[in-house]
Amino acid sequence: MINYTTACPDWERRIVAGESLITFPPLFPKEAAHGLAIFKELRLRDVPGCPTYGQVGRKWEFDFVASIFGSCDPDTDRRLIREFFLCVAKKNDKSGMAAGIMMTALLENIREAAEFIIIAPTMEVANNSFFPARNMIKSDPELADLLKPQDHIRQITHMNTGATLKIVAADSDTVSGIKGTGVLIEELWAFGKKPNAANMLIEATGGLAARPEGFVIYLTTHADEAPAGVFKDKLIYAREVRDGKIENNQFLPVLFEYPESFLKEKKYLDRKYFYISNPNLGASVDEDFIIRKLKQAQDTSEEEVQKFIAKHLNVEMGMSLKSQRWAGADFWEVATVEKVTLEDLLERSEVIEIGIDGGGLDDLLGLAAVGRETGTGLWLLWTRAWCHAIALERRKSEASKYHDFAKDGDLIIVENIGDDIKQVGDIVRQCDVSGLLDRIGVDQAGIGAIVDELEQGDEKGEGAIAHDRIVGIPQGWRLNGAIKTVERKVAEKSIVHGGQAMMLWCVGNARVEPRGNAISITKQASGTGKIDPLMAVFNASSLMAMNPEAKGGRSECDGMSVEEQIRRMTGK
Repeated sequence: MINYTTACPDWERRIVAGESLITFPPLFPKEAAHGLAIFKELRLRDVPGCPTYGQVGRKWEFDFVASIFGSCDPDTDRRLIREFFLCVAKKNDKSGMAAGIMMTALLENIREAAEFIIIAPTMEVANNSFFPARNMIKSDPELADLLKPQDHIRQITHMNTGATLKIVAADSDTVSGIKGTGVLIEELWAFGKKPNAANMLIEATGGLAARPEGFVIYLTTHADEAPAGVFKDKLIYAREVRDGKIENNQFLPVLFEYPESFLKEKKYLDRKYFYISNPNLGASVDEDFIIRKLKQAQDTSEEEVQKFIAKHLNVEMGMSLKSQRWAGADFWEVATVEKVTLEDLLERSEVIEIGIDGGGLDDLLGLAAVGRETGTGLWLLWTRAWCHAIALERRKSEASKYHDFAKDGDLIIVENIGDDIKQVGDIVRQCDVSGLLDRIGVDQAGIGAIVDELEQGDEKGEGAIAHDRIVGIPQGWRLNGAIKTVERKVAEKSIVHGGQAMMLWCVGNARVEPRGNAISITKQASGTGKIDPLMAVFNASSLMAMNPEAKGGRSECDGMSVEEQIRRMTGK
């Protein structure tokens, strides 16, 4: 039995030192050498001189290729490592590698009529993989006699075995019925935006169950916004395998990303560290190009900087910072502490204000609770949102995000109209029973169902909220005071939150419109991106800014400064 682990717990040291992120030699050296030899003979027609991979390839590429072809036991024809995950910055030869790896698999294969598939999110990405593979054939007379490319269907057929390599664009071709021996998923991040991507990938990789020698490879850069859907799930899983939190030696993660300390200090902007996420620096990646394009992005907008560092420096985005964004968005993540729950607010606050906003059939219904910390005055923020199942159909572009937020427990997807209103009422009543709730701030428009629920109480008629405690909060430019209050408190970290992914998304969606000497944030200006939970935050903050009288509560942090409070909550 071969003893190995695909974990790489010391990856931060290794990646800074320029060492391999694959911690073990090929499991079957002869098979690895054979596959790597084929890969190295493939020619790159779009590179001057038409060199082979062996002439221009980098060691990290050869290590990755060797791990793929050296993981199948020749005696049992069973592959020990079945899944491979590579996350690397743009222009580091992902598409070329994809073509080379799958061409090698096609040439090495002994199964009659085997199917090898490259699945791309769009036709353009599909062509980026097909054209290099076709050109490898055109550049080698021996391959031209053995392999037949068919441009119109993006397929290459092995004339002896009948095996095929087909490049499929998921936006136009179907993947149902595929029985792939080897499947490569190009640009996984883009699949994260597709609502049906999870089912599609299950369908595409289903054939591996009957093919013990089969494999699936995921290639990706980071997205230019927060990870979502299947990409988020696979990224988290890959990191946990890499860090040794999950033991799965059939899964090999290779992620060229910056250590946490580098991200906090923004060292990725320093040219001497470009190599960390660009292992092909000096080959397919030009350092001067990165420097020039980064400067152009910095001279344009923060939005362009985000897009550039996500793609060319492989930095994960927590929030989408776009033009006309709310000023508080720049500081939102800085105000994150380890955890803030509703229970924290009830235990630590002397008074709580609640804000509610939204609730249309294709909208989110947002609730925000702001608690004032006993003894310090620190504002603690917790939010939750609801949506009807119909919203996932009407907002298919956002469906994968909604499902992610639901997994986090921050978004509740309800099937029955009215269940969301009832659950909002239950939370309001829970806060009221604690004796800490002051008032509830709601949008003046469309509040009838919420007011009815709160004033009627629960199913037994208990816990009714008096009408004068439900306050209509003026919206539009008249919300200017609350918007400014929250952005200042976020910047100075006198309001803190638990870093809920849903709120990062909502804050990133918010767009500011000038209204005379004031500003407004409206759903119309924010487009399809939802901001209802953020508007609920402004509603609650409007009430808390009026400095309500303390109603009770105690805290372990009595007398602590804001800085000491944050250190206690974060453990730093």
